[in-house]
Parts: sequence; structure tokens; C-alpha cells
Amino acid sequence: MFGIFAVIIGLFMLGMGKVFNIGRLPGDIYYQKGNFTFYFPLASSILLSIILTIILNLLLRR
Repeated sequence: MFGIFAVIIGLFMLGMGKVFNIGRLPGDIYYQKGNFTFYFPLASSILLSIILTIILNLLLRR
């Protein structure tokens, strides 16, 4: 069940990332020097965590 959910979220992020610019928010760490590139989507991860917490709390509320 979790795997299916993860795939759906991944596809959603791929599709909506181009529309809402998810993955390129201020606060995402991007460092490129020569042949080395480091990318850590810190702000995007926090935003996704907050959204998923709200959704799951609404769905799983007893």
C-alpha cells in the first residue's frame, strides 16, 4: 500500500513540479562547482511534509 502511495506522490510531484516550481523553492540547497553537483530540496521537503501531514490527519481522523 505504501509503495503505491509513494509512486502516486512521485508522479504527482513530477507533473506538478513544472507547474508550481516544486523543487526550486528558496531554501533548497543547490551547489555546483565544475564536475560536482549537490542538490538537497530542504524547503520542498518541509512543504511536502506539512501538506502530507494535513492530508493524512484529515483522512485518518477518528
